[in-house]
Amino acid sequence: MERYQIRDTVWASLAAFRLPETLGFGLVTAPVMYSASFENGQWLKRELLPFGPIEMMPGARALHFAEQAFEGMKAYRVGRPRANLFRARDNCARFRRSAERIAMCPVPEEIFLEGIHAVVGACTPFVPDQSGRSLYVRPFIFGTEPGYAVRASKTARFMVIANPTEAYATGPMKILIEREQVRAAAGGLGTVKAGANYAASLLASTRAAERGYTVALWLDPLTRQNIEELSGMNLFAVIGAQLHTPLLNDSILPGITRDSLITLARAAGTQVVERAMPIAELLSQLASGACSEVFACGTAAIVAPVSVIADADGREYRPAVVDERARLLREQLLAIQERRAPDPYGWISEVAPLMRPGTR
Repeated sequence: MERYQIRDTVWASLAAFRLPETLGFGLVTAPVMYSASFENGQWLKRELLPFGPIEMMPGARALHFAEQAFEGMKAYRVGRPRANLFRARDNCARFRRSAERIAMCPVPEEIFLEGIHAVVGACTPFVPDQSGRSLYVRPFIFGTEPGYAVRASKTARFMVIANPTEAYATGPMKILIEREQVRAAAGGLGTVKAGANYAASLLASTRAAERGYTVALWLDPLTRQNIEELSGMNLFAVIGAQLHTPLLNDSILPGITRDSLITLARAAGTQVVERAMPIAELLSQLASGACSEVFACGTAAIVAPVSVIADADGREYRPAVVDERARLLREQLLAIQERRAPDPYGWISEVAPLMRPGTR
């Protein structure tokens, strides 16, 4: 496969960029982006270009039928000249499943990784080198063919953008149980990272924020009795000496961070129980003290402790412990991600810095 093209203006964009002292999450944009177009059954126009606006037809199906999917991943560079990725091929596999679920042509692994490496390699000097900071990488695909016929686009665009960032969430979260709406239907898009899932969660998340809570907790779409996930994070509960988490089904996103924490916990000798978790049972266990701690996890937040779970009627349930098991798992996972600890699972891959032709 031929190498992607690099626009001449990329070098000026990289030279002009300065990493600010305060990053926030998603507020600072890396100066370059990667783009590839799917046309006539093949991927074309693969290039690295300066970050900036893109053009698309007003009738593009992405704008009218939510024909869009994405991934979230991070690059780290703590105490090393080269950045590294965490479980990039797992992100690629999930990205493929997402595209296939909405009838889009999946991005081949070599092009997916090419785009990630192009952006991260170019931005190596801007990958924060302090522990806890990272380069958040957002690969996404959207349908570009205009028209109102309800069918999949025959053309698409794959892009990669990035943001030097701090942790997504700091401090314990307060969760509000969503009793009326559902995030995803059984058999729908809940198992993939489609933008439509997040759109469906916005109203409940907005209502939760208006009541002083961090995020909504979703229940299953069939019975509204079993815990599923938060808007963008999977959930864990410490019950006795065990770690419990909802069993994956066809309306829960299989989180890569979730899977990593399960692996680490089991390796440390903790029994991890994946099962249907009735919300009434968990609230009772919080009230009795049988459940001592609750936390959430995801790529952006890594591991986030929970201090309150509130019901729709205003009753609040507080775990006795906040950020104990969560902190240990977060520190263990982050140490692997930042290459401060051995990686026995083969999760880490290094990215070569992008070098301007004629330099070495």
